[in-house]
Amino acid sequence: MSTPAETTSGPAESPDSAPVSAVEQRLAELGLTLPEVVAPVAAYVPAVISGNHVYTSGQLPFVNGRLEATGKVSTGTEGYADEPTVSPEDAKRFAAICAVNALAAVKSVIGDLDRITRIVKVVGFVSSDPTFTGQPGVINGASELLGRVLGEAGQHARSAVGVSVLPLDSPVEVELIAEFS
Repeated sequence: MSTPAETTSGPAESPDSAPVSAVEQRLAELGLTLPEVVAPVAAYVPAVISGNHVYTSGQLPFVNGRLEATGKVSTGTEGYADEPTVSPEDAKRFAAICAVNALAAVKSVIGDLDRITRIVKVVGFVSSDPTFTGQPGVINGASELLGRVLGEAGQHARSAVGVSVLPLDSPVEVELIAEFS
């Protein structure tokens, strides 16, 4: 998750490898690099501004333009043997990738992540085996990452929802609302 995505959209942005904001510096300290925004897979934009809020579209766990995994999240004791599954631990890591990609979408419309004053809401979707009920633990990956890089401003309201399938058979998807100055 430390290399940029394959495609870009949004305002012009220099592809510097050095962090350009305190938020990006904290990402770098975690061994992460803010990727370029992945091009939408359908008819939408990665993020929009309304007033002093940025609303991101759902972000998948893309790294270098490639989806990190596919399948339903399962502890391995449920589901069907012929379905691809993803462990809750891996899904939690993928949720953190989604959060990094969401921050990239925010940056694409406000230019500087240090302008974020609060992450207001995170909504996480987990493609779940029908008996899997650990969605909050999976989406903690996104919430914990936001807390580490934004401190108190990263504390947010949240929903963690189990769904039967996500785009491209992704195991997780995360969207957020960020307030900025």
